Amino acid sequence: MNRLWRILKHRWLDDRDALRALGADALERLARRVEASERRHTGEIRVCVEAGLPFSYLWRGATARERAVQMFGKLRVWDTEHNNGVLIYLLLAEHRIEIIADRGLARRVPQSTWDDIVQGMSGAFRAGRFEEGLNAAVDAVTALLVQHFPAAAGAANPNELPDVPHLQ
Repeated sequence: MNRLWRILKHRWLDDRDALRALGADALERLARRVEASERRHTGEIRVCVEAGLPFSYLWRGATARERAVQMFGKLRVWDTEHNNGVLIYLLLAEHRIEIIADRGLARRVPQSTWDDIVQGMSGAFRAGRFEEGLNAAVDAVTALLVQHFPAAAGAANPNELPDVPHLQ
């Protein structure tokens, strides 16, 4: 019965629910925030919001973390020049937050730091303040990227990935 309940909960939601959670204006503000962030460092930040997991993930009992790792690859966050991309992943159906950092940054930042960022987001999300929670996460990731991968004045700093949040 547990598997059936999980499947129903995930299938009940769709990408319109993800859009309702944030709204078009919030998505635009988040994209601008990511764009401004990426001018300060050489890293790349992607935000991904999924209403529910695909049926194949549900059927085999996959976790939100597994899906976040999959989206990390699918959205090409791993494919940055300095291996310093970060995915901020939200799974609305289970109220799960995952942050996946590429190896260049993951080597330098302890897991407890990522856990603290997720904890801060969780409080905002419980109160229904999704944009506020995502803004705080983008700001925290920005601080880490500026610390470890600052943009050099006058050096090329191409935007390697889209800044707009990915909804699914």
